[in-house]
Amino acid sequence: MEVDYAVVGAGSSGCVIANRLSADPGTSVALLEAGGPDTNPWIHIPVGYFKTMHNPSVDWCYRTEPDPGLNGRSIDWPRGKVLGGSSSLNGLLYVRGQKEDYDRWRQMGNVGWGWDDVLPLFRRSEDQERGEDEFHGTGGPLSVSNMRIQRPICDAWVAAAQTAGYAFNPDYNGADQEGVGYFQLTTRNGRRCSAAVAYLKPIRGRQNLNIITHAQVTKVELDGKRATGVVYRTRSGETKTLKVRREVILSGGAINSPQILMLSGIGDPDHLKANGVEPVHALASVGKGLQDHLQARLVYKCNEPTLNDEVRSLFNQAKIALKYALFRAGPMTMAASLATGFLKTRPEVDTPDIQFHVQPWSADSPGEGVHPFSAFTMSVCQLRPESRGELRLDGPDPSSYVKIVPNYLSTEADCRTIVDGVKIARGIARHNPLASKISEEFRPKSDLEFDDYEGTLDWVRSNSVSIYHPTGTCAMGTSENAVVDPELKVHGIEGLRVADCSIMPEIVSGNTNAPAIMIGEKASDLLRGTS
Repeated sequence: MEVDYAVVGAGSSGCVIANRLSADPGTSVALLEAGGPDTNPWIHIPVGYFKTMHNPSVDWCYRTEPDPGLNGRSIDWPRGKVLGGSSSLNGLLYVRGQKEDYDRWRQMGNVGWGWDDVLPLFRRSEDQERGEDEFHGTGGPLSVSNMRIQRPICDAWVAAAQTAGYAFNPDYNGADQEGVGYFQLTTRNGRRCSAAVAYLKPIRGRQNLNIITHAQVTKVELDGKRATGVVYRTRSGETKTLKVRREVILSGGAINSPQILMLSGIGDPDHLKANGVEPVHALASVGKGLQDHLQARLVYKCNEPTLNDEVRSLFNQAKIALKYALFRAGPMTMAASLATGFLKTRPEVDTPDIQFHVQPWSADSPGEGVHPFSAFTMSVCQLRPESRGELRLDGPDPSSYVKIVPNYLSTEADCRTIVDGVKIARGIARHNPLASKISEEFRPKSDLEFDDYEGTLDWVRSNSVSIYHPTGTCAMGTSENAVVDPELKVHGIEGLRVADCSIMPEIVSGNTNAPAIMIGEKASDLLRGTS
């Protein structure tokens, strides 16, 4: 088999690229996905992340190495292994980040990636329920909707945050991110609008697009310093080669894309040799520069019912299911969080440096079920961590997972910011109308002093988890520390690009699904020569 373009990974970026490239009937495109079709019904029900995360049929189920910054703990890193990638598993939150994020990318030498360059791409992809304006688009493939569910405890949090002095912001994806309010969601008529639903489903009949599932790419074939195809394994274990006339685009995400590069002999030569891979092209930064958002999840017991109580009995579960089946409404339309806030920890910070995810339920993790008591969760994360980790091969076998070394909380600024974020969260909880609804501080316990820096930092190290935003492992730039150039071409290799969150030179100030889709739009324009 031979095609013009091979797109590796049918996630948030890859689905976009496959759609846009195959719009030209004279261009042949193959989209290869290691996972299967998105036929699991829980994928398409918004609250289905409770059932899909940590489910090995659709989740890679990665875990980090023990991390000193987390007091030696290993933590879960769910990643989608299915059409739609992580957009089929995520919490459905539509967040672009700050305009300053992209202007910093531009100032780092990445021409064409400033805010004025990427805003039209965000707008082009979007079908915004609120309508079109200078920041939002309508008619695009990706449906963006308002919440279809409200819960008093989240409304109380938004009101308490305002009482504490933080402004209400009806659109954090608009002129300014700062303030508190409610999340926008990637849903359509009460169902998940993943990248596969938005970009693949409408075009499945195109004769020039071949979507190959259960195809795990093991390496890029190279002829000298030019990519000429990809090698992949089928579900039955058969090895196949796909020849490519024009370009290979890696869109496997921040873990799989650098792994494929390294298995292809592109990376740090010493590291490759140590893992039984023959170096072909030296790019020392492949797999380096890893960044992620670490969240501290505060849980408060309540003196009134929350979603924990609503889902506890079989009778209530039946009522919830019926409401969803009949009206596409109720708790089953719920995203991972309802309320949010983008706030500053200090007055001298130019833009918000922490983000809140507020949930009318509590659990140890989404896949393990809710706590057996009335409670809500207030998660806070640092938006722009300085800490950087890396990915390391664990031998030459493509089926062996890479070693994920996140290196969380390894700088003083990161430690100070997350502690300040926890302090702000606890402070909001002391304001009404929220304070009157709280019966107990469950996590952390109330005996942790409000101003105890070392105690709070130790609690964060022992309890915080990823919010699942890995980025930066194939960073874009013009320096020797970059993996791809501003056109997403791998430095020193012809016919090979990377297009996913791994190319971010710095992590964006917010959730990463919307930026991943934007990166797919940008890559499509670059490939077609229209950018």
